[in-house]
Amino acid sequence: MRSTCLSLCRRQQLVHSAAPSWRLYNRLSARSCSCHAGPVRLSTQSRQSTAPPSVSASSSPWRRNASGSSSSTQSSALSVDHRALGTEQELFTSSPYSPGSPLFLPNGTHVVNKLVDFLRAQYRQYGFQEVLTPNIYKKSLWEISGHWQNYKEDMYEVRGRGATGETGGEIGEDESYGLKPMNCPGHCLLFKSQKHSYRQLPVRYADFSPLHRNEISGSLSGLTRVRRFHQDDGHIFCRPQQIKQEISLALGFVDMVMQTFKLGSYRLMLSTRPEKDYIGSLELWDSAESQLRDALESSGRAWELNEGDGAFYGPKIDIQLQDANGKYFQLSTIQLDLNLPQRFGLEYQVGEGEEEFDVQNPGKATPVMIHRAVFGSLERFLAILIERYAGRWPFWLSPRQCIILTVHQNQEVLDLAGQAAAKISGFRALSPTFGSEQDPQPPTPLASTDPTFLVDIDNSNDSLGKKVARAKKLKYNLIFVVGQKNLADQSIEVDIDGQLKSCDDEGAAKLRGLLAGVGADSSAQNGRSIKMKIEDVHPLLAQLEKHFV
Repeated sequence: MRSTCLSLCRRQQLVHSAAPSWRLYNRLSARSCSCHAGPVRLSTQSRQSTAPPSVSASSSPWRRNASGSSSSTQSSALSVDHRALGTEQELFTSSPYSPGSPLFLPNGTHVVNKLVDFLRAQYRQYGFQEVLTPNIYKKSLWEISGHWQNYKEDMYEVRGRGATGETGGEIGEDESYGLKPMNCPGHCLLFKSQKHSYRQLPVRYADFSPLHRNEISGSLSGLTRVRRFHQDDGHIFCRPQQIKQEISLALGFVDMVMQTFKLGSYRLMLSTRPEKDYIGSLELWDSAESQLRDALESSGRAWELNEGDGAFYGPKIDIQLQDANGKYFQLSTIQLDLNLPQRFGLEYQVGEGEEEFDVQNPGKATPVMIHRAVFGSLERFLAILIERYAGRWPFWLSPRQCIILTVHQNQEVLDLAGQAAAKISGFRALSPTFGSEQDPQPPTPLASTDPTFLVDIDNSNDSLGKKVARAKKLKYNLIFVVGQKNLADQSIEVDIDGQLKSCDDEGAAKLRGLLAGVGADSSAQNGRSIKMKIEDVHPLLAQLEKHFV
C-alpha cells in the first residue's frame, strides 16, 4: 500500500488581523545526474526502432503564458524560471556559504519528500530493496573503482584525522578520503559482502544518499546544476542473459514516471565509449553497446546516438526532457557496466551446465551491473516540475493543499474551523480543544500509511472576497469556507477552482467523479462551489492522492 503519510512538522497558520501583517495559523549547461557526469552533446544521430514513441503530449509542454495556458511563443517560455518560481512559492533558497547546495524550505521539503515517497512505493513492485551507504570512502576504494584516476577533478577530497599534521593521527587514519559523487562502489561492497547464487539474481539495490560533485562555480544554476544533490540511485546485479529484460523493465519504469507526472515526450540517447579516459577492454565495450542497442530496438521507441559520451566504465541510455527555454536536461539514465564488477571481484555461484559456467573457474561467475536512476537528480527533477506546474501543483504533491476561510468571527465558527482542520488533515492536534481539560489525552500514534494533509486556516477580519483572492493568489488547491450556516449540520463549502486549474481534462473528470461519489451538493452555476459534510472531506482527499490528481 502506498504510503501517504506526510511530515508531522507543525507549520504556521494563516491569521489576518486588523494589523497589516498576517501569518499562517498553526498547522500540524546540463550536468549529467547519473553515475557519470558529462556534458550533453549536441551532435547526435537519430535511430528509429520498429514503432514510434509511446508517450504523447503537447509538443510544447513547458511554454506557458501568464495565465498558465499553453503557448508556443519563446517569450512566454522565457518567463518560466524555476529559480524565480522557487522563491515565490517559498520552496528553496541558497547561501554563499555553500554555493551549489540548495537549502530547502518547508514547502520545498514537502514536495521532495512526496517525490521520494512516490518512488519508494514503486520500488517493491519493481523488485528493489533500499539500502544506506556511507558518504565518504578512502582513496583506495576510489582507486579500485577507477574514479580517482578518471573523475578526481570532480570530487571533493576529505582529509583523514591527522592528515594535516595539526591533529594527532591514528595508525591507518592518514589516508585521504573522497566524498562520494555516486553510489556504485558502495553497492559493489554490499553485493560482495554476501554470497549469491544464480537463482537469487537479479539483486536490485536503491539508495537516496546525498551526493557531491565539485562543479565549476560559474556553471552553477538553481536546481539544475548543483554541487550537492540527491539521486534515486539504483544498481542491478544480474546474469548476462537477464540484461535485455532488466533494461526493458527500467525503460518501462521511466515511462510510468513520465506518464504519472504528465511530463510529455522525451528523447532516448545511447551514449557510447569515450575517446579516452575509460576503463575495460574494447571487447567488453563493444558487447555492452551491442546489448543496449538491442534493448532500445526492442523497446519500440525512437532513439538517438550520442557518440563518445558514455561513462568511463560503460555505455548508457540517457532520458532527456526539454525545459521551458528549449534546453534539454538529462533526467533518467540506464547504464550497462561490465567493468566495475570485475574490478571489485564480484561473483555469484553457478551450477554445472549453466550458461555462464567456466571450467577454469568452476562454480563462479561475474555478474553484470546496471546503473539506473529514474528521476536522476531529485533537485533537477523538481526544477522541471516547478516550471511545468508554474505554482499549480497537483493536489498529491502540493505544499498548499487546503485552506479554511471563516465567515464571521464568533467563537462557534472559529471552533468549527479548528475542528474541520483536525478532521480534514488527519491531525487531531489541530483541534482547538486539544490539550485542554475537554481533550487532555495525547494523540494516538499515526501509522506510516495513514493519509494526512496540509490544512491552513484564515480567520482574519478581512472580507470573504479578500480571503478567497489571497488564497487563489497563493494557489491553494482546495478552498473551504465555514460560517454560521454550517454550524447546525457540521458542513463545509468547497471551492475546487484551484484544483481544477491544476488538472488536465482527465484529472478534472476524475475529480468530478470522486465528488459525485461522495454525494457532494453542487450549489454554484459553474459547479465549483460544493457543500459537503466535514467528515466526508478526508476520504475524498485520500482518493485524490491515490489517483495522483
